[in-house]
Amino acid sequence: MSAGLYMRDLRIAAPGAAAPFVRIDAHVPPGQVLTVMGPSGSGKSTLLAALIGSLPPGFRLWGGIALNGRDVTDLPTEARRIGILFQDPLLFPHLSVAGNLAFALPRGLRGGARAATIEAALEEAGLGGFGPRDPATLSGGERSRVALMRTLLAAPEALLLDEPFARLDVARRAQIRAFTFDTARARGLPVVLVTHDPQDAEAAAGPLVPPFGH
Repeated sequence: MSAGLYMRDLRIAAPGAAAPFVRIDAHVPPGQVLTVMGPSGSGKSTLLAALIGSLPPGFRLWGGIALNGRDVTDLPTEARRIGILFQDPLLFPHLSVAGNLAFALPRGLRGGARAATIEAALEEAGLGGFGPRDPATLSGGERSRVALMRTLLAAPEALLLDEPFARLDVARRAQIRAFTFDTARARGLPVVLVTHDPQDAEAAAGPLVPPFGH
């Protein structure tokens, strides 16, 4: 099996339903963005929940999920090495920007090395010197960049995007979308984007599939 994220005949049924409402069979190689596009209620977020290991009780899952040669279908979320970004950046309001980034780092990384890793991430995101800032003082685009870097500092092997650009204004959306895709590709991460926005799909420049078909 080659590198990347595999969804092998993945099917998901809602509680009490006989037939699956999510069906997908796909391989996302390193550096590629697979876009799953469909209307609200079509199962896009349910698919991401299955990939991250957070399907609500009662949902049934068939098929398999593999990442870089590891079968992760039955692993807990923290063991899958899959990161996710949501519409809301979900920064911790009681922590500084640097504190938010530090949350993703291993405990064994301490002192100067820890501070240098955080500052390097901020520099990469064009936010050098923002470490002491309160997240409440950041713009929507700045919060999105901090959320992305925090996710990447946890060293995921794949990245899931649950419409993370939807709440940004048009000018910021294009900028943050490009930054997110470019950063993920530079790290060789397979990416799954769910969206209802055709512009997201066009910018992703990868395969496009519905959540309910092969």
